[in-house]
Amino acid sequence: MKAGWYEKNGEARDVLVVGEMETPKAGPGEVLVRLRTSGVNPSDVKSRKARPLIAPRIVPHSDGAGVIEAVGEGVATARIGERVFIWNGQWKRAFGTAAEFIAVPNGQAVRLAEAVDFDAGACLGIPALTALHAVKLHGDIAGKTLLVTGAAASVGHYAVQIAKLAGARVIGTASDSRRDHALDAGCDEVIDYRAEDVVARVKDLTGGKGADGIIDMDLSSTAALLPGGVLVPHGKLVCYGSNVAADVPVSFPALLWGSLTLQVFVVYELTTNERAVRLKELGELLDAGKLRHAIGATFPIDEIAAAHEAVEQGQIIGNVVLRVD
Repeated sequence: MKAGWYEKNGEARDVLVVGEMETPKAGPGEVLVRLRTSGVNPSDVKSRKARPLIAPRIVPHSDGAGVIEAVGEGVATARIGERVFIWNGQWKRAFGTAAEFIAVPNGQAVRLAEAVDFDAGACLGIPALTALHAVKLHGDIAGKTLLVTGAAASVGHYAVQIAKLAGARVIGTASDSRRDHALDAGCDEVIDYRAEDVVARVKDLTGGKGADGIIDMDLSSTAALLPGGVLVPHGKLVCYGSNVAADVPVSFPALLWGSLTLQVFVVYELTTNERAVRLKELGELLDAGKLRHAIGATFPIDEIAAAHEAVEQGQIIGNVVLRVD
């Protein structure tokens, strides 16, 4: 099969290789998926650049979509021919979705709604599931105000849609060039975080109270907003990322006197029960056609280095997808 891989950390064009390697086989409890697309996420490019390799060769990317071609012992043959999307394809595994085939445990290949194309299917395992979990961790948000940082980014775009479906008022942050994309997702208001005082604008838009909750992509910058009252007392900040890998200072007085909740998670490590619930909820949203998918750019597998560079540069609005068929 054709695949993209790297055997050492480094810049995309220095270490990524495209070539032929042995096609995997479905072992017991596994399915073999002929992939059509592979999602390229920020975590994938960060891993390639700096995360220690867990094997001599790494086929990157955890998200993807395709069709089940074969099944291993213990898996129903009825699954053969089923359209699916993949989650955690390369999490704690050497071979991910940047290839024509992948063999994964049966549960990691999830039925893909017929109305959802393979490009969108490559955006579900990380962006959509992260967004869904972040929203659901806030509980009942009908009538409440949520602040979504990075509302025009891959996760944020889904989070805004899901929060609006749940009845929330959504204030998003985005640069001026991405404002329209955030509004298209459903934001009621958009704050240009580069030019405006985010805390002052949130308080102005909420009658001085602050937001009821925050869905945050970058704790390294959002933590600094807490002392100013960006959240109401007993508000909650749910964070799934930080642009700074080192320790992030968080004001204890702000948390204490505001009785605030700070909850952090990574979508790769959802509990078995959490993931089962979220996959069911996501499937229902997809079957009902309630989510819009933003594909910013697609690249053929031969241009995997360019796809990684596009994600690193951060100029593309929408998800970056690799075509592997």
